Amino acid sequence: MTVRVGVLGATGAVGQRLIQLLDPHPDFEIAALTASESSAGESYRDAAKWRVEAPIPEDVADITVGATTPDAVPDDVDLIFSSLPSSVGAEVEPEFCEAGYVVSSNSSNGRMDEDVPLTIPEVNADHVDLIEVQRDERGWDGALLKNPNCSTITMVPPLAALDDAFDVTDVRVSTLQAVSGAGYSGVSSMEIIDNAIPHIGGEEQKMETESRKLLGSFDGAEVELNDMDVAASCNRIATLDGHLENVWADTAEDVSVDDVEAAMESVTGVDLPSSPERLITVFDEPDRPQPRLDRNVEDGMGVAVGGFRETTDGVQFNCLAHNTMRGAAGASVLNGELLAQRGYI
Repeated sequence: MTVRVGVLGATGAVGQRLIQLLDPHPDFEIAALTASESSAGESYRDAAKWRVEAPIPEDVADITVGATTPDAVPDDVDLIFSSLPSSVGAEVEPEFCEAGYVVSSNSSNGRMDEDVPLTIPEVNADHVDLIEVQRDERGWDGALLKNPNCSTITMVPPLAALDDAFDVTDVRVSTLQAVSGAGYSGVSSMEIIDNAIPHIGGEEQKMETESRKLLGSFDGAEVELNDMDVAASCNRIATLDGHLENVWADTAEDVSVDDVEAAMESVTGVDLPSSPERLITVFDEPDRPQPRLDRNVEDGMGVAVGGFRETTDGVQFNCLAHNTMRGAAGASVLNGELLAQRGYI
């Protein structure tokens, strides 16, 4: 069955990645695009300053962009992907859910709400059933599902493998995040060239809270946060794409590098079109992964790890993922596939 989909915020950086992934998708058909009022009524070709390395899809380029309101989207659209700024998403996404649309959202608003599932399908697919609680409490015919922050989604899959095998108690992470994570106009060249910025507003808190929700347990009624302690320091550097992170994880059980590598290598994808066959790619080289070399592992949907070192209380490792593919647009598409598989569309 073909699922008709719409994209909210289709002209932005993540919106363009969504178009890139959805246009050739085997199960999804793009049926509606929305943007700001200034772009409404224009063709997508004219409204979007296309910056993706692949050409703009011809069958999408002539779609007329609509306003970001439920009445501007056809009733026969089955699934909405949202890449709105969080301030806009907080207002608009519930309106779409009230109108009966199912929304897979990359926006940061609502991720930690008790009745909003936050999922990485390879890690906590069962949390999607929190939608049943959400619908009961909010009276929605639609539903809202979130993917995590791009820095969180880089760290959590290897951390989940480590936690399953050795019981992680404490996590410290320092990030080296690409400029694309701030959007096309987010960081000026005068700020970032010959520089590193040791603060990204709100990013530390997102990593510290979202990771515990993703790794928490769902009992059918609520998600109990994982009790590990997480502390993050987030830094912007002058790479285009790919968030590199240095992670120190303390474990309740003794670990060895060989055992940690084996635990991470054993992680596989799930039966969804956008999930890679190998979720985590392990490098033995001490200087890998690197953003320029490794951000496109598994077509940008994998997580690369390496630099393993035993510490007094656990292990240190480095991890990397493509922040606008696995960390944003690809994560939303994968969650949309999960919604379809679980019968929520």
